[in-house]
Amino acid sequence: MIKVVFLGAGASPGVPSISCGWGACNPNNPKNVRRRTSTYYDINGVKILVDTSPDLRAQMLDNNVYELDGVCYTHAHFDHICGIDELREINRRTCKPLDIYAPKTVMKEIKQRYGYMVVKNDKPDFYLSRGGLIPYTVKPNREFYIKNIKLMPIKLLGHNTPSYGYIINDEIVHLGDFKLLAGSAKERIAAIKPKLMVMPLTIVDTHKHHIGLKEAMAYVESFEPERVVFNHMATECDYDYVNENTPDFVQPAYDNLRLEW
Repeated sequence: MIKVVFLGAGASPGVPSISCGWGACNPNNPKNVRRRTSTYYDINGVKILVDTSPDLRAQMLDNNVYELDGVCYTHAHFDHICGIDELREINRRTCKPLDIYAPKTVMKEIKQRYGYMVVKNDKPDFYLSRGGLIPYTVKPNREFYIKNIKLMPIKLLGHNTPSYGYIINDEIVHLGDFKLLAGSAKERIAAIKPKLMVMPLTIVDTHKHHIGLKEAMAYVESFEPERVVFNHMATECDYDYVNENTPDFVQPAYDNLRLEW
């Protein structure tokens, strides 16, 4: 059994945002209310979180997520890592350390900003003031495992900070923010025919650091996944507009969207 929960579907400002309010989003549609993006995967009982958003505490409580086997990071922007402190509660509940995985540049940022969360000398500290996260640096195109689940980091291009995605168990593709896919990433995605592709759609129109809807759909048509979910949507992305302008197998995410197969 595979379960995917989109804990949050929004980009860094959330929707509504302080600066733009609702923007192009219909305030009468509750699916346009968006916390920042984190995604939870339960794959045959192995529990994996991708990114720790600023809204993580409320997201995990809303969805009864109390244990994790690993946390993977896509990039080091605030909205993707700053909820890391909430992982202390996972340490407290399980009374054991928690493994986190990130490429070198991302892990460096985590250690610099949140060094108190990362264990020193492989000795977890379970005092209330500290976390117990064991860091593992991963490399693009080098597979690793969380328990028996295989993950393949893939390199993304064109964002304004190094960004990555993960191919999970050769059937799910989860992409962080990007403008272009590296050639090696395209090859690996094309080789598996994904059952699910999770892609960021920060804005509808094109942007120098983000794909727009037309660019995203070009990738979708190229890879022919069985199902696509767009997340990380800012105030430019009205739920109904995105839903009505994409095929039936493509859908915009909303907070607490659950998929199972």
